[in-house]
Amino acid sequence: MRIGEAAQRTGTTPRLLRYYEQQGLITPGRSENGYREYDENVLGRIVQIRDLLQAGLPTRLIQRVLPCISTPRSTIRFSGLTPEMVALLEAEQASLTARIDCLTRNRDAIADYLAALRETNGQQEHAPGRTADDSA
Repeated sequence: MRIGEAAQRTGTTPRLLRYYEQQGLITPGRSENGYREYDENVLGRIVQIRDLLQAGLPTRLIQRVLPCISTPRSTIRFSGLTPEMVALLEAEQASLTARIDCLTRNRDAIADYLAALRETNGQQEHAPGRTADDSA
């Protein structure tokens, strides 16, 4: 499929897909006339990239870890894995864990607030002697 359809199916834009290609994150095929051609594997990789970006990883890190994510563990080659890269990945993992914890706390607080609102509204609706006009 061509770039427009690939962008639509992955919720991106053609410009963003060209950027991913420029950053070395994806490698679409080329048709005889030079148009980019995207197959299902590339679409899956685009979705992975979007998920990693959504999680807060920068493209420079995504470029380095994407092969580990999309390759079966038995065939991963760790050439170029330096102590600095390990430290970077560990820091990123800790950062993601902290964000997940924060999001979980906020989600739970909102759920508690909504439950309290529903409980309060339910009590008001069923309170003796109250009508819909009394809620003002």
